[in-house]
Amino acid sequence: MGKTNINKKTSFVALLGVLGAEALALSFLENFIPAVPGLPPGAKPGFANIVTMFTASTMGFLPALAITVLKSLFAFVTRGATAGMMSFAGGLLSTIVMVLLLRLKKNPFGIVGVSVASATAHNAGQLAVACLLSGTPALIAGYGPLLLLFAVITGAVTGVILKIVLPALEKQSAKLGK
Repeated sequence: MGKTNINKKTSFVALLGVLGAEALALSFLENFIPAVPGLPPGAKPGFANIVTMFTASTMGFLPALAITVLKSLFAFVTRGATAGMMSFAGGLLSTIVMVLLLRLKKNPFGIVGVSVASATAHNAGQLAVACLLSGTPALIAGYGPLLLLFAVITGAVTGVILKIVLPALEKQSAKLGK
């Protein structure tokens, strides 16, 4: 294995590590945002998904999935098994949707549309886990519409934020030798 291969692999791992740390920092900071009345406990804006979407668009599915798993483990360690399972289910669906939409040749949705779709998928995954754990499918009717509205709003906000911070993230990636 030549020096170039080691440097590329090292750079890739370093960038993924930095992105993972950024996602965890954003997840941690979200814990200080007060709960939104009417939404299920633990509903957050999903700012860490900014990092996941950047990772998906620049590095692909597996690195984005690694960020998702890292965030889920963080939720498990800091908020318990239920939060970890909900984070993983929502994150997995969200990551799949975002990667599929980002791979479209002519993405008609743009960054904001992809962000809204992935936020919606995230909430659907979490709601599915809540229904399974509680044995109450009626949660879909009770919280589904609110979570859909919340996903549209937060997905749009995180998409706009990603558009704003994209140059800084690309500069960071370039410095790490991606």
